[in-house]
Amino acid sequence: MEFSAKIESIQPSATIELNSKALELQNKGYEIVRLTAGEPDFDTPQPIINAAYQAMKEGKTKYTDNKGIKELRQKIAQYINKKYSTNYNENNVIVTNGGKQALFNSLFLITNPGDEIIVIDPSWVSYDAQIRMVGGIPVHVKTTKENNYTPEKKHLENAITKKTKAIIINSPNNPTGVVYDKEFLSFISKLSINHDFIILSDEVYDALVYDGNYTSMANFEESRDRTIFINSFSKTWSMTGWRVGYTIANEKIITQMAKIQSHSTSNVNTPSQYAALKALEIDNSYMVKEFKKRRDYLYEEFKKLGLTFHKPKGAFYYFIDISKYGLNDKEFCEKLLEYGLAVVPGSAFFSDGHIRLSFAASMNDLQKAVEILKKFLTDLETENV
Repeated sequence: MEFSAKIESIQPSATIELNSKALELQNKGYEIVRLTAGEPDFDTPQPIINAAYQAMKEGKTKYTDNKGIKELRQKIAQYINKKYSTNYNENNVIVTNGGKQALFNSLFLITNPGDEIIVIDPSWVSYDAQIRMVGGIPVHVKTTKENNYTPEKKHLENAITKKTKAIIINSPNNPTGVVYDKEFLSFISKLSINHDFIILSDEVYDALVYDGNYTSMANFEESRDRTIFINSFSKTWSMTGWRVGYTIANEKIITQMAKIQSHSTSNVNTPSQYAALKALEIDNSYMVKEFKKRRDYLYEEFKKLGLTFHKPKGAFYYFIDISKYGLNDKEFCEKLLEYGLAVVPGSAFFSDGHIRLSFAASMNDLQKAVEILKKFLTDLETENV
């Protein structure tokens, strides 16, 4: 049987694959600390669960408008307007099956065969794959830890060609935890106007920022009409399995996306939409406070271990340079898994010689992870003597 060559050339999500491998080992009785998945370890807040249950009891289990129920779209618009001083309404919003579908719909809509989409590395595992799936060409712009994983302006300008259709901006960033500052995002805004390309702004971690002020691409009014804003309920309210995300853009874009959704997934799970409606009323500051506590704990412990890394300002990952240990990142992760700690190799994010470690785990697990890392690195040093 012959399959699509385009799909056969794409690798599965490395984060999901490695998390599954760690789960498999756990199921076999091995004690594994899993710091692989980008998923909050908190339970979904009870009022959100109650709202879904109540919706089901009231018979709200049928198809909805494929863009999402009007009340939810209105409330999302109000939430973002208050947060970023915008003036969106429900016609600027489409509710999607998580942030992934929001991204896929966006790329599917704007990309013609051969169009180039600029991606800033290290980059989330699905950007490259989704661009290729819709017939586009990913153009990777590399960054370095010396520049805090923020691209140099000249490198971005050099990546632009007549085929450039869009750039993907991800802040706070997965996997680095970098939060781009206002000056850099202003540069992106002006660049998009001068070169007539679209900005896909993936801001699913915008509610998990620990230091300083946060600037959204939605703040830039001059480029707002060419910005596609992508977000999700997954990280902010620990709702990964509920599969509710959303896209905000000009009405023309949303109308076209609604066509895609009408022929693919119809609408998002109806009770989940009512759960999301309630989520917008829930304060997640207790999660942010706990994540910051975990981040700060690991910061001090990683310094003691002599690791090379930047302190993340947002999201819930440490991106650690392990190139000095004489192993490539995949070998490093495989050996570390034998010690009982599962992390993701940086090559999955187009940045060899690194590992990504999630601190969306209990403090107990993080303490175990530090002890495992300490023993592993000590053994490595002994082997290399």
